[in-house]
Amino acid sequence: MAVSIGADVLSRYRRFSLYNSPYVAHERGHAIDLYPDPGLGPATDDDPSIAPSPVAGRVLDIRIVRAPPKSHAEADDHLVLVDTGDHVARLLHVEPSVSTGDSIVVGDPLGRLVRAGFFAPWVDNHVHLEFRSPDANPYRANGSLPIGVDVPIAGLDWNGTGTVVDSGETYAVLDAPTHPAPGERYVGIAADGGGVLDGGLVHYAGGGVLAAGEHRERGGSVSLLDHQVGRTTGRDVTWGPLDVLANGEPISGLSLFCGREADFGAKLVCPDVEFACGEQVTVEFRPSDDPIRLG
Repeated sequence: MAVSIGADVLSRYRRFSLYNSPYVAHERGHAIDLYPDPGLGPATDDDPSIAPSPVAGRVLDIRIVRAPPKSHAEADDHLVLVDTGDHVARLLHVEPSVSTGDSIVVGDPLGRLVRAGFFAPWVDNHVHLEFRSPDANPYRANGSLPIGVDVPIAGLDWNGTGTVVDSGETYAVLDAPTHPAPGERYVGIAADGGGVLDGGLVHYAGGGVLAAGEHRERGGSVSLLDHQVGRTTGRDVTWGPLDVLANGEPISGLSLFCGREADFGAKLVCPDVEFACGEQVTVEFRPSDDPIRLG
């Protein structure tokens, strides 16, 4: 049985993703990453980027978690367990300002966003949320329940082109597709056959198709830019053996998510290829015998 997250929680975040991570709980949408405002880039003492809590309940335990060592990240993460009544919530990527035994409500300041070694360098700061049954081990990496999002998500058609409006050492963001009503609802890049794509295409092994109708109900193939990109099982997608090209150059992939921010646009994951702001980009796919897989 999926745990449903509604607009009262999601409206506090500019972006969310169920699948855009290589970690086990995201493989079938059993975790959700929630991106607060401002939540951009590494949190610092001058900009603490305090995260609002996505759950209400009593804090059961807090543990320091050693993260994989990475030059762009902090050494320690934190696991916060919250008894929500029906479930135990697992929260990561926050240095908590709450303590064991505290009672919290949705929207309460949870703590400082932590840029941990679990992050890829192109990923913005966020709160990671999972749910366990009360009798399940809350400390293990797997065993979480599937998560559903109870908000409308509009799929945006995209022809694979756009102009770079933001770039870093490992990513570039395009100005297309454009959010038609920023702040009013969540949108994502639409699959050709309907539904909104979520996940790292193709740098992670799989992703999802949300609000999918036909694909979610019976499964089958899923396409983008008139190219079959994967096969579905329910809402889960296994990406096919593809290369993602930007202006003819192979890149790691596309970072797909649901957002409501004004600067929503396709995000290229491209640590080995540089794109300058103002550059026109065309994205396409081709079959591959050795697709990029980062996790």
